[in-house]
Amino acid sequence: MTTVGSAGAFAGDGASADGTEQYALPLVVRVERASPPGRTDALECAARAVLTLLSDLRSAGDGEWAAAIRAWEDARIRKVVRRARGAAWERASALPGITVTHRTAEVRAFPPVPTGDWPPDLARLQVAGTDFTDPEPPRPPSPGIPVLWITPEIVMTAGKAMAQAGHAAQLAWWKLSPAARCEWQKNDFDLAVRTARPRQWAKLLVSGLPLVQDGGFTEVAPGSRTVVADLPALHREAPRR
Repeated sequence: MTTVGSAGAFAGDGASADGTEQYALPLVVRVERASPPGRTDALECAARAVLTLLSDLRSAGDGEWAAAIRAWEDARIRKVVRRARGAAWERASALPGITVTHRTAEVRAFPPVPTGDWPPDLARLQVAGTDFTDPEPPRPPSPGIPVLWITPEIVMTAGKAMAQAGHAAQLAWWKLSPAARCEWQKNDFDLAVRTARPRQWAKLLVSGLPLVQDGGFTEVAPGSRTVVADLPALHREAPRR
């Protein structure tokens, strides 16, 4: 099991106990007053935004984001979800990053930044208000697509759950072969996020599939198990990093 950092807020001076600078990946969700996103759409959009950023050429090799990605992945893969609307969204959209739209949701993922040195147009955005609801219960996921299963045991705001879904997608990405990654990318990172049933969750916890254990910075206790990533490709392949 892999322990990852929490998201939804950040605290501290940006340094770990050993003095190493810590990074967080900002995710900004667009929340206009008249048209907030549905909860499930926001969770799925956040996961897809993280995958889109990770697969971008700027995040690999000598790409302009690669050094920040490596520094971030070498510590906790912490993600921070904030909201923006109107002019604030336009200012955030002008910063380097990638915007993903998924049904009612629009999320922009940014390259990781030091937790103590955020760009001003991101630092002033609010964490509060990132709790949304679905207009109707989500349908069962389509057969054969990746599913990120949320724990039924812990109540999380949509913002918190968005970060957890992003963690799960990233852990799954790490375990896929290059061929499987390419196939998923060609399918526009099609995935579903759903809440598991209690018995199903118990089985998922011992399945050996990628499991998010939260760092406990916000909302949940440290070590809380929040999401399991169930990808068909992971049932066919040996795990890898």
